[in-house]
Amino acid sequence: MLVTFKCRASPDVTMLENLAQYLLGIIGKRLGPRGVIMHDELDAAITKLEAAIATDKRERAEHEGHFHEGEEGHEHHELPVGLAQRAFPFLDMLREARKGQNDIVWGI
Repeated sequence: MLVTFKCRASPDVTMLENLAQYLLGIIGKRLGPRGVIMHDELDAAITKLEAAIATDKRERAEHEGHFHEGEEGHEHHELPVGLAQRAFPFLDMLREARKGQNDIVWGI
């Protein structure tokens, strides 16, 4: 199932339900059929999401050198997409909403 976030300050952001649930959990929200991130919640939401992205990047960098370490035939590997790439459109929307003092809604 897809979830579409809407805000007057930026284009809509659509993502799979499991990613939406994960990102909302990071910022302290629950994914319901409908919801809102109020403009006065945006500073805290952005801070929490940026911290989670920084932690993910740090952990990925630590583990990158150990991925398939010592396994024959695995000289080249691709790591899964990180949180930064998956969260960027949503984080961008949060930042734009904060600039315009707009709320973000979904399920409407």
